[in-house]
Amino acid sequence: MGYRHAEAYRNDEHCRLVACADVVPENGRAFADHFDLAADRVFEDYRELLAAVEPDVVSVCVPPAIHEPIVVGCATSGVVEAIHCEKPMADTWASAQRMVQTCWRRGVQLTFNRQRRFGRVFTEAKRLLDDGDVGALRRVEIGWGDFYDTGAHTVDLAGMFNDERSAEWVIAQLDYREEDVRFGAHQENQMWAQWRYENGVHGVLSTGEGSSLVGAALALEGTDGTIRIDVHDGPMLELDRGGTREAVDVGGETMHGTPADEGRYGSVLQDRSVASVVESLESGAESPLAGRIGLNTAEIIFGGYESVRRRGRVELPLDVDDNPFESLVDDGELTPEPSDG
Repeated sequence: MGYRHAEAYRNDEHCRLVACADVVPENGRAFADHFDLAADRVFEDYRELLAAVEPDVVSVCVPPAIHEPIVVGCATSGVVEAIHCEKPMADTWASAQRMVQTCWRRGVQLTFNRQRRFGRVFTEAKRLLDDGDVGALRRVEIGWGDFYDTGAHTVDLAGMFNDERSAEWVIAQLDYREEDVRFGAHQENQMWAQWRYENGVHGVLSTGEGSSLVGAALALEGTDGTIRIDVHDGPMLELDRGGTREAVDVGGETMHGTPADEGRYGSVLQDRSVASVVESLESGAESPLAGRIGLNTAEIIFGGYESVRRRGRVELPLDVDDNPFESLVDDGELTPEPSDG
């Protein structure tokens, strides 16, 4: 992900890529060679980078378990104005909260790279909602990905479609029979979750074996129709109202990128994400990628895992500190078959 972030900074006329840090020296040197960084701008310890370079913006592209120490270290260094961190937000609920709180107290802008918010597929769906094309939003259905990793995008998008409201409760169940570990974190095989926002709109997520029941990656159910995103055997964006279904033009973009992405490490969506970070830093306005907004998503995800642990509905705000899913694995209550890899 570091290459994708760097590519986006390089493409932004307001930015200049000045240094990198990697605990594996050869990886740092390879990165520097690709992005034409001088040898004295390559570090093994990010703290040395901060002291020597004093960057305005830092991207944190490491596994979630070490987001907090680096984000907090950057925020308390006194030299950084903004931190742009990869998703998922954190490995525990308490860690997610501490990062946001520390950056707020230090006056440091904290954002998380939920770049799909800037894809035309999703911005057009939001426009249709705001224009009242399907009436009032009643429910967001998710039938793609998973809960923790991809959910950092899909649950976030559900919040975006519902104007960044917080959830009141969440109830969920999962299946974890085959071990799946990504960036050091366990990932369930199948998930069912439901939550209700403070305005009465519901979110529903079905992944793994049950994902096909939604009929699309996401469906936005309104009082007068439905907006579907990445329809199974259908268009990328579809408006369904009055019994008539019509494809909506999104300029060839998909949920994952744009037609201009060929030959890149990442996507034009990454460029739009970085542009939003820079614009918010310059204007002082809150970024749609802000850590405060990210907490809404993290609370639903960790609350869903807590619902699995409690075997019942969880009222929010969430009152646990850990990652309940990881705790269930550590305690032997979930015993997946080890993966061959």
